[in-house]
Amino acid sequence: MLRIDVLTLFPEMFSSVFAESMLKRAQDQKKVKILVHDIRSQATDKHKTCDDRPFGGGPGMVLKPEPIDRVARKILGTRPKKDLCFLYMTPQGKPFNQKMAMRLAKKKRLVILCGHYEGVDQRVVDRWVTEEISLGDYVLTGGEIPAMAVVDTVARLVPGVLGNEASKNFESFTENLLEYPQYTRPAVFRGVSVPSVLLTGNHKAIEAWRRDQSLHRTAQRRPDLLKRSKRRK
Repeated sequence: MLRIDVLTLFPEMFSSVFAESMLKRAQDQKKVKILVHDIRSQATDKHKTCDDRPFGGGPGMVLKPEPIDRVARKILGTRPKKDLCFLYMTPQGKPFNQKMAMRLAKKKRLVILCGHYEGVDQRVVDRWVTEEISLGDYVLTGGEIPAMAVVDTVARLVPGVLGNEASKNFESFTENLLEYPQYTRPAVFRGVSVPSVLLTGNHKAIEAWRRDQSLHRTAQRRPDLLKRSKRRK
């Protein structure tokens, strides 16, 4: 079982997301265990203050180290575990991708810290964080939505979560290619038929068509992925 602990200022944001669809199924099947921890629960003043002005001046606020450190110590003990992945969601992190998700899905324990405001006190990052991750070159209000994306992407890759394990081998980005077009019934919709090759039952021809479509779509939409794929060969 993969255990995922999420540290956040806004735990209510995760309630519906983690209680629906694939993530609910993964937890019901006891393939994944997800726990959400409220950072404010470890603030000691009556206002539950978790942020303060940055030393040196500047705009915005910074998340204080004490509440985060207390939550981390509460769930992990006094020292970071050697085999633990402690992720910090921040625009300054490495871009998240499918290869990273596949690696994380093999772990037994993940902790995800959701950044907010101008970020987190660097002393917390230095003590606990093993990887800083970003969803892309843009800035969101906080790390909660990126954390949801990481949890969803990783959880569905845990063995036994998907109904058809083979399906994840044909998804976009698995081989640095975008997925081919998909069709279902009816065979003709508003005068447009599905590609005839998909109706032949010739699995070899269908596989070749899908491969060609993936290459064409990737070259058209994400040529950078094709270059990356060629470098790996």
